[in-house]
Amino acid sequence: MTLLQRLNISLPIIQGPMTGSDTPQLAAAVSQAGGLGFLGCGMRSPDAMAQAAAAVRAATGKPFGMNLFVLETPRPDAAEVAAAMGRLAPLYAAFGITPAVPARWCEDFAAQFEALIAARPAVASFTFGILSAAQVRRIKDEAGSLVMGTATTLAEAQAWAEAGADAVVASGMEAGGHRGTFLGDWEGSLIGTLPLVPACVDALKIPVIAAGGIMDGRGIAAAQALGAQAVQMGTAFLACPESSIVPAQRAAMAAAQATDTRLTRIFSGRPARGILNQAMRSLQPQEADIPAYPVQNALMGPIRRAAAQAGDAGHIALWAGQGVGAARALPAGELVALLAQEWRAARQRLQA
Repeated sequence: MTLLQRLNISLPIIQGPMTGSDTPQLAAAVSQAGGLGFLGCGMRSPDAMAQAAAAVRAATGKPFGMNLFVLETPRPDAAEVAAAMGRLAPLYAAFGITPAVPARWCEDFAAQFEALIAARPAVASFTFGILSAAQVRRIKDEAGSLVMGTATTLAEAQAWAEAGADAVVASGMEAGGHRGTFLGDWEGSLIGTLPLVPACVDALKIPVIAAGGIMDGRGIAAAQALGAQAVQMGTAFLACPESSIVPAQRAAMAAAQATDTRLTRIFSGRPARGILNQAMRSLQPQEADIPAYPVQNALMGPIRRAAAQAGDAGHIALWAGQGVGAARALPAGELVALLAQEWRAARQRLQA
């Protein structure tokens, strides 16, 4: 049985989970159009996860997925937090924010994990880390969900296969947003989609999903030529009106090209690809000293929110992949239909 048959979808198109930017409306529209919509739940509370899943189900009877960040709650020492807040003091002051240590650094993964099982999505996917084989088995047995793991290297893909994952998302360095790396060093894990996908296809017995830089039907056909059974597209769907990004980010995306994106740790403490802006430039000299995710992410949260409210694209995390210049601001259902048309046309050209 192919991956599409197991997922019960008609198109090899998966909407990338985009924590903080996706919505139930976006996921439902993609699923309704024949792809697989996704909810990025890394920063959703267990209650918010349940509500979002219910909202998708209210809008469509089609399958959808939910994604979590595999995280341990950090316990940074007071000196590290104070130093990090000191680096951000000029930005806090610029937006009139009174600095305060967050009440919590992140959602509790164990509680989110139980909420995901209770929600019983068609697919459960994970990034930033890896589950144990026992956790994978629980999801399959109790939720009946397919399990997908995010990999940025062949070693990570093999680790997910050994843990019992049903499929692996091979995420190339072109992809927007956070890198999912959990084995090896960051620099050595910056592998492009073109070499990463076939390496995973050749080494694994489970399906591989290609992600990173795929923006149109030609990209879908190309990924399949490499052996991928489907593609995961984030930036392409970020431009849809159903996403929750603010007008300032939409404007930045509309004006950006591939050469405008950079990998940065300044917004969250974990390398992520976004459109270069003022905050990235000003904090770049201190990037090596920034605390790891989720500490920096929590400390930057008030600044990001204030900037979004003020329409200031210079201090928003403008996550986007290298394909941002090809993004099309179409309703999600229309975009899926266009992608399918382009994909079929590309396949015909290859067969000619």
